[in-house]
Amino acid sequence: MSAKEAFALPEELEDFRRLVREIVEEKIGYQRAAEIDDEDEFPWDVHKLFVDNELMAVGYPEEFGGAGGGSLTFAVLIEEISRVSAGCSLMVLVSRLGAIPLMLAGTDDQRRELIGGIARGEHQMSYCLTEPGSGSDSVAMRTRYERIPDGGFRLNGTKRFITGAGVSDAYTVFATQDPGLRAKGISAFLVFKDDPGVSFGKEERKMGIRGSPTREVYFEDARVPADRLVGREGEGFTYAMRTLDYSRPTIAAQALGIAQGAFDFAARYATERHQFGKPISQFEGLQFMLADMAMEVEAARLLVYKAASLVDAQDPRMTYFASVAKAFAGDAAMKVTTDAVQILGGYGYMREYPVERMMRDAKITQIYEGTNQIQRVVIAREILKAVAG
Repeated sequence: MSAKEAFALPEELEDFRRLVREIVEEKIGYQRAAEIDDEDEFPWDVHKLFVDNELMAVGYPEEFGGAGGGSLTFAVLIEEISRVSAGCSLMVLVSRLGAIPLMLAGTDDQRRELIGGIARGEHQMSYCLTEPGSGSDSVAMRTRYERIPDGGFRLNGTKRFITGAGVSDAYTVFATQDPGLRAKGISAFLVFKDDPGVSFGKEERKMGIRGSPTREVYFEDARVPADRLVGREGEGFTYAMRTLDYSRPTIAAQALGIAQGAFDFAARYATERHQFGKPISQFEGLQFMLADMAMEVEAARLLVYKAASLVDAQDPRMTYFASVAKAFAGDAAMKVTTDAVQILGGYGYMREYPVERMMRDAKITQIYEGTNQIQRVVIAREILKAVAG
């Protein structure tokens, strides 16, 4: 294998990257990304852009209406969108997050309706796991379900910090038959926005990823038909955790894209900004900062691609590497974006330049899909399981 071929993505995937980058830079760009951040309104024009260019279909099986491509292809997609706008990347990322349980355990009818609908722009999905009293401790959920005489289910409870809530029309909802059963009592359901008993809280005002709504979702005697159970009753927690193995590499890809975007802007700025009669890029202290930023980005990229590749291969190490990639890339994004602001100095602190937005966006990648502290718990658990045989 030549040096050029070593550790390289397939050429068709690099072609896909170039296509996505061209679409995002030309049709969104820093100006539209800044408007979305400032207005904090869901950008329906961007959703249409993604649908028209079949980007909403990426990462789903063709047999159910998707465009094909696995987790690695999807990671490249999220990385490239996030280079310009992490908020816009969420409309693609979150729909897939909501659909993953259907891909894992749903019926063919559920998959065909939702996956095809997402690809065509007819559906958007969200994932309802977190609750006011159960963030990292997912099995402590209090949203309850019970069977009703007609063979369906009744749901009662509250889900918190639900990305896409109100905009999404379909939700994968996790509820427990009895909190005392812990993981064994949890099942997953497909719930629609217009189902009786479903409502939403206020839109949260967030530090970053603005333009992507975050709200509470309420279930008050919400009735769900029997055919909306996802997979088997009592297996919901297993689906939720497997979903996170699939989705954490994509959050890592989002962090990677944010870091790459901030690094690119800061490096260009450093060659253009003059102080003491020369570009600031000629000062050794700043060169060291750029070198450290580059190392963080490159290391994160290798981890993201490896984790996504292991998901595609259904490799048993996927849980470990999904957490490694998510934790490392999230921490790298926070460091790189902070350094990017520092390189721009006072200008970096101003909204006229994109790096302050990127720094605000980066923070959430250390928090959602399991905090980076929880990722370290998962990593340590997987290490110790391997050591114990």
